[in-house]
Amino acid sequence: MEQTIRLRKGLDLHLEGEAEKVVRKLTDLREVAVRPTDFTGLTPKLLVREGDEVVAGQALLTDKQTERVNIPSPISGRVKAVVRGDRRKLLRVVVESAKASEGAKSEEPKSAGASLVERLCGAGLFCFVRQRPYDVIASPDDKPKAIFVSAFSKMPLAADKAFTLEGEEERFAAALKALTEIAPVYVGVPSSDYLPMLRSEGDLHVNVFEGPNPSGNVGVQINHVCPVNKGEIVWTLAPQHVLFIGRWLETGKVDLRVRVAVAGSEAKEPQYIDTLLGAPLKELVGNVGDHTRVINGNPLVGEKVSADDYLAAFASEVCLLPEGDDVHEAFGWIMPRLKQHSTSRSYLSWLMPGKKFAPDCRIKGGQRHMIMSGEYDRVFPMDIYAGYLVKAIITGDIDRQEALGIYEVAPEDFAVAEYVDSSKLELQRIVREGLDILRKENA
Repeated sequence: MEQTIRLRKGLDLHLEGEAEKVVRKLTDLREVAVRPTDFTGLTPKLLVREGDEVVAGQALLTDKQTERVNIPSPISGRVKAVVRGDRRKLLRVVVESAKASEGAKSEEPKSAGASLVERLCGAGLFCFVRQRPYDVIASPDDKPKAIFVSAFSKMPLAADKAFTLEGEEERFAAALKALTEIAPVYVGVPSSDYLPMLRSEGDLHVNVFEGPNPSGNVGVQINHVCPVNKGEIVWTLAPQHVLFIGRWLETGKVDLRVRVAVAGSEAKEPQYIDTLLGAPLKELVGNVGDHTRVINGNPLVGEKVSADDYLAAFASEVCLLPEGDDVHEAFGWIMPRLKQHSTSRSYLSWLMPGKKFAPDCRIKGGQRHMIMSGEYDRVFPMDIYAGYLVKAIITGDIDRQEALGIYEVAPEDFAVAEYVDSSKLELQRIVREGLDILRKENA
């Protein structure tokens, strides 16, 4: 291992309904969907029409800006629907499975001198590469100074990344070594024995990050190993997307199978499911009650969706939590509350540090004035003044944002701070809007 970095700031939130390490296979799907909205920063252009026949790995959409970054189809079949929203915004492309799938599309022949970036673009896998700054889909024209992969997550109800890679660890390691052709690769793990096959070698660096959530966030790891300054670019990849590259390098075919965790106190059978990217959530979670929230992702950074939606491209879990809209309490906040979590010792539950909770999704209060109490900094393990940065984003002071380190952060880095925020501000939304404005200003 390269080095061990110990973090003290953060907060581990223990929730009921963690997925058991039992796997159910669900790859024989009638339809899947690609959601262009998952690919932040990409301006989608349709390459197919309703009724067109496609094969797995064929590009369904491309980026208007580059026309080199494509989004592939997870299965072979027929384009069933192109769903649009307000102002004809593309929401999803639904592909109906063929009765007899032809398998994944073979990689097209490339010249011997083609770079790995060009080959990834040709295979349709570059769309899974994100970049800092701005936390958007990367541009194949840029030269990153490093590539970061966090091989674990400490978000509540997050999937065990080592378990999702089980049986394909060597492909994962081979893909990481191949990526060093582009730039030095840094992998974050929670302990030295987490993925035994990973060893620092050449431009592949493996670092141990110990500490509470969000130590598994790739942004936190970048901040402590290779901070991003103005004018610099760092690429990031999720473990499941590195595995896509590993399969493609080994077989020459695009294989978008994923292992996701279905978790949460409302999940009937918390477990892992082997399925395809873009699988219907109904197939994963079954029937959902009227007072249950379906989250595409984990509870702190995931997206609230309906059960009729589809698995997000960057989600490694689907969580079911009680909505709380049917709860009516006598005396409200004044009750002692033994079954609810509090970071301020407002409830007596702080006397039970190892207890798991089953919270609902109520905010329990409205937005109020932002008080500089330092509560963000207590759970924000980056060398950044989080509270001052949020204020600079709200006021639109771009110079101040740059000085305070906005190029290093992504919305997910503020998830724990948003959870403890007594002002009830939507910090992740604020940061996302700030990054989008900054990106337009610097374009």
